[in-house]
Amino acid sequence: MKTAIIFDCEFLCTEGSQRRFWCAAHDPDPVVTQIGAVKLGLENGFPILETYKAYVRPIDRFGNRYALDPYFTDLTGITNAVIETEGVMLRDALSSLDNFSSGARFWSWGKDELNMMAISCYIAGIEAPIPAHRFDNAVKLLLAAGMPIEDLAKTPSNKLADYYNVEHPTLQGHDALDDALSVSYTLQYLMKAGKLQPEVFEAI
Repeated sequence: MKTAIIFDCEFLCTEGSQRRFWCAAHDPDPVVTQIGAVKLGLENGFPILETYKAYVRPIDRFGNRYALDPYFTDLTGITNAVIETEGVMLRDALSSLDNFSSGARFWSWGKDELNMMAISCYIAGIEAPIPAHRFDNAVKLLLAAGMPIEDLAKTPSNKLADYYNVEHPTLQGHDALDDALSVSYTLQYLMKAGKLQPEVFEAI
């Protein structure tokens, strides 16, 4: 079955860091701490086939592990204890994500791969294992389905399924897998409704 991988990342922040473009003296590098992904079928009813979730140990430029800021924990629910018990090294997380994808194209709400690959791999001192041409912006898919540009600009990934009134299990905003599921449920709904053609995933 043809598939697409819908993914999302959570990366380090402190209160206001996004507004400051992570430029304050106390802002951490925006490295990945959680990756969530959904394998979405592009035929035969467009099923959600499988999911992936990994916690990543955030490492600074000197190889030391970042302690999570309380703001980040409040936002995402990710604690230092979770990282200690479940976290894996970035190289291992990306390798398992690549295996999960089985070569399918990756889509995120925006360009999460820049934090996941360019910034995080650079800080970790490793080569990015998945090439840039395998990633694309899921916003293009919603544009193709007719979502107004002004609505796209103000709708985050975790609110996308609600925007379309798609029924779904309870999702936690700023959880990488749940945000990826919100986008996936929406794309599934649009394809079932005939508003988004599966061919668009390959044509854009």
